[in-house]
Amino acid sequence: MSRKETEGVCFEKREQVDAILAEYEGKKGTLIPILQEVQNLYNYLPREALEYVAERTGVPIAEIYGVVTFYSLFHLDPRGRNIIRACQGTACHVRGGKSVLQALEKELGIKAGQTTKDLRFTLETVACIGACGLAPVMQINQDTHGRLTPEKIKTILAGYR
Repeated sequence: MSRKETEGVCFEKREQVDAILAEYEGKKGTLIPILQEVQNLYNYLPREALEYVAERTGVPIAEIYGVVTFYSLFHLDPRGRNIIRACQGTACHVRGGKSVLQALEKELGIKAGQTTKDLRFTLETVACIGACGLAPVMQINQDTHGRLTPEKIKTILAGYR
């Protein structure tokens, strides 16, 4: 997309993206930090923002997509305000992690890997949270919830709506 075409693209938070790009202007090896900051603005990487970054940095869009799809920390689809990470590690599995995950899916009306339509929650599974003594465990954003049962899920989620 040429500069003229990009100038016609109107997307939310363009001024903030410009500020991010200005911070890294002229520096080498800054694509990943730029993408991280842009993702922090939106909670994912919208196509329009990626095209704008490509145009402004001179990095081909194919290279940007290569980076974004290689690293699991980047997301191309909108994500919820609250990211739930349900542990499926050995300790959690043995202590009922699967039933906790099923309760989360039922309460949210989505499957693992999906986001609620209202963008309040994204449900992910992880191999280990590192809180095995609290198994089964989940994280919502930076909060860790342990010794879970399916019956506790509704009350916990109510605190994040």
